[in-house]
Amino acid sequence: MTERFLPLAAVALAALLALAACSTSPPPTRLHTLMPAEPTPRDPAVRAAPLFVVLEPIRLPAQVDQPQWLVRLPDESLASLEQERWASPLRDELRQALLEQLGARFGIVEGRGATPPLRVALELRRFDSVPGREARIEAAWSVVPANAGATLRCTLLVREGASGGMPELAAAHRRAAVRLAAAIGASVVALQAGSPACPA
Repeated sequence: MTERFLPLAAVALAALLALAACSTSPPPTRLHTLMPAEPTPRDPAVRAAPLFVVLEPIRLPAQVDQPQWLVRLPDESLASLEQERWASPLRDELRQALLEQLGARFGIVEGRGATPPLRVALELRRFDSVPGREARIEAAWSVVPANAGATLRCTLLVREGASGGMPELAAAHRRAAVRLAAAIGASVVALQAGSPACPA
């Protein structure tokens, strides 16, 4: 009689172990993006002919150049969040977001037209994520004219409030990327117009 119950006991034990494994498994990974949910509408004031640029590979601080989010805690220590990640490498996310904004707001596209393109080099000196507080980006970029004239160099510090959880922090980074694109676009247009100036 006892032998009949051994297989049932084994099945029950396996089920309990499976449930225990499920209860201790990590939460699912959540992916975030710097791209807006909807395509950026084209500004009717942008120039009819596109302004061509070459956007050099974006340079990032080494500590944020990883799949996991690196966040700054209240005691100023850093934590790497395994379950919070960008949908693609951060430099790619930022590049796509910037190019979309530049194209929609200024008619600036990456490529080569009839004239040599301007070259834009961007470095992020800081890319801070502070949960419940803010997203902060400190950037420096240069615009090199096609006619070998003087290079325009600009810097910008962007801070966007982010009360709430990680989705709100990702949204703050998206707003910061929009502001950064606006500043870069304004400097490119100013240099092309012959009046080089960094945005105030």
